[in-house]
Amino acid sequence: MENNNKDLDMPLSHHLEALRECIIKSLVAICALTPLGFYIAPKVIDFLIHNSMPLDSIKLHYFSPMEVFIIQLKAGVVLAVIFSFPYLIYRIRKFILPALYKNERKFLFWLIFLSTFLFISGAAFCVFVILPLIMNFSLGFMTDNLEATLGLNNFISLSSGLILAFGVMFQFPLFVISLVKFNLVDIKTIINLRPYIIVFILILAAIFTPPDIISQLMLFVPTWLLFEAGLIGAKLFNKKD
Repeated sequence: MENNNKDLDMPLSHHLEALRECIIKSLVAICALTPLGFYIAPKVIDFLIHNSMPLDSIKLHYFSPMEVFIIQLKAGVVLAVIFSFPYLIYRIRKFILPALYKNERKFLFWLIFLSTFLFISGAAFCVFVILPLIMNFSLGFMTDNLEATLGLNNFISLSSGLILAFGVMFQFPLFVISLVKFNLVDIKTIINLRPYIIVFILILAAIFTPPDIISQLMLFVPTWLLFEAGLIGAKLFNKKD
């Protein structure tokens, strides 16, 4: 199939200029939305704490005068990235679209849509299931002589890391489909490597979660099922192509 798009014949300097424009406008969008993210950050942090803590009597603590401000500022930037995500995707799509064939453009559209959906699903699963489970596990060690004193910074670092991990791990089916779609790996090779991939997923689940079998399985099982779904999708794309 030939690609008649004239943008492919443009000199390298034009492509670099387009990339520069994409990066600058994306950063401007994030900076413009950061004040809104900073304003909403305290409510988001309160929601995470209230949703994750099994006991209302458990309070988080901060240990330096500027700690809460810095945490809210970081959370505001993260929220700004989330708010500007549709615009960021639009800029990236506009940059790479001219280099793709017609059928690849359609695949890219669905890839972006499904990737966003899976990331949000993974993050939501972490917030509403995994974080409360972890906090229950942690606070289960309390006794009459042993009381938990939890720091806000540690809790937010744990929450953000796990949310990102679940969002990324939920991308497994799209990763498998993309490898087959763009002829990077043959579908038979992935099937032959399935046992090793399953072990790799289990190792990642053990790394990204606390050292208890329940939370590890809570990450491993959905990721493994999504990997199997990715294999099915890759087979369908392979037959179609």
